[in-house]
Amino acid sequence: MKMRTLGQKRARYALEEVLRLPEEVTKDFKSFSASAPSMILQNGFGQSMAFWLAKGTDKDLKPKENDKHILLFDIIKKWLSLNEGDVQNDFMKPTETRSEFIKQLSDLDQGAYLDAQRETLALLEWVKRFASAEIKQGG
Repeated sequence: MKMRTLGQKRARYALEEVLRLPEEVTKDFKSFSASAPSMILQNGFGQSMAFWLAKGTDKDLKPKENDKHILLFDIIKKWLSLNEGDVQNDFMKPTETRSEFIKQLSDLDQGAYLDAQRETLALLEWVKRFASAEIKQGG
């Protein structure tokens, strides 16, 4: 198995996730992902995640299809608990639902919460770079 740094793993994951984005959301996602780190730093990690979850759901609490808020929320949720191949992230336990993720986040002790926030900010640097580069699948 080849050895990769955490930074390389983060970059690869971010690239794969950005390439999976539906074409119709790419432009909105680009500007949204660029502003996401500053929102986390200004408002807090948990507060930002909860806000994005609220913005990305309809009045029946169902996720809006191809919503930029839900797409970014899910990228972060998956990364923080990803355990595949040489990626062994244990910032959070895998959760079935987005609300379970928010609950788990609110239950973390301060050190673990700050670790998850730092990791999310590092991931978002790659997400916003790849989104702004407008990389296309197969292109």
